[in-house]
Amino acid sequence: MSTPAAPNPATALLPDGICAVVVAAGEGTRLRPLTEHRPKALCPVGNVPLLDRVLARLAGLGLTGPDRVAVNACYLGEQVVEHVGSRAHLSVESGGLLGTAGALANLRDWIDGRGVLVGNADGYLADPPAPPGADIAALLSGWDGRTVRLLGQPITGPDEPGSFSGHRFAGWSLLPWHRVRELPLERAELVRTVWRPAEAAGELTVVSFSGTYLDTGTPADYLAANLHAAAGENLIHPTATVTGACQQSIVGPGAVVRGTVTRSVVWAGAEVAEGERLTEVLRVGRDVTVPAGAR
Repeated sequence: MSTPAAPNPATALLPDGICAVVVAAGEGTRLRPLTEHRPKALCPVGNVPLLDRVLARLAGLGLTGPDRVAVNACYLGEQVVEHVGSRAHLSVESGGLLGTAGALANLRDWIDGRGVLVGNADGYLADPPAPPGADIAALLSGWDGRTVRLLGQPITGPDEPGSFSGHRFAGWSLLPWHRVRELPLERAELVRTVWRPAEAAGELTVVSFSGTYLDTGTPADYLAANLHAAAGENLIHPTATVTGACQQSIVGPGAVVRGTVTRSVVWAGAEVAEGERLTEVLRVGRDVTVPAGAR
């Protein structure tokens, strides 16, 4: 007789009537030139597209498929649409970016009375003691369906501009239907239309996240996320060719490294020529090198 599989504690915490929206429409201007030909949501961290990391986290909560998960797209949206395929409902903002609040207003008919777990596609989260999904399950546990919840990383010093109750926003929020229902279909952001009004009304709760969170919006943070994913080792895709030297670096599919790379990211198909020495940079193609700079 087979032993029944142990229940997933993260899935057990999922309230009824919840859907998820992944915000993946942004231009990623601070990451250029990396994002000139690839949307930020598809930039790889540890050789895994950021968007796939978010979808895996939702799957860990039991949220999968186009009835439960939606992804919005705008900038280079055709790439996002092709990449997601049938894994989620797709909301293409053909008239231009709608922002995080406008994206939800555009999905109002699909959300249809449900609470919404909203995740930023460009957020990198990691919590070694908990797998993806379980690491943010506290955001859902015991939710009353009326209040707004934010995942937040504690700030060790004085409150920063834009912080919430001594926490820095960590990429995820949980919104009740009545807040989504009232959003106008126009370009707007959740911080002004939902989070701050809920905070002023005493209806916002920050759920503390003690793991690692990086928004990957700058080359420095993008490199930091990759190095964290590699955990101090090299992370070299099996289809890459490395005849040079790598130290604490991430090398993507089909990349060729004949030189020396240290604490760097070499994208899929990129090349590092013999004699080249790259340190704390991002390499795209044969000769595009983006210094990470200071965080």
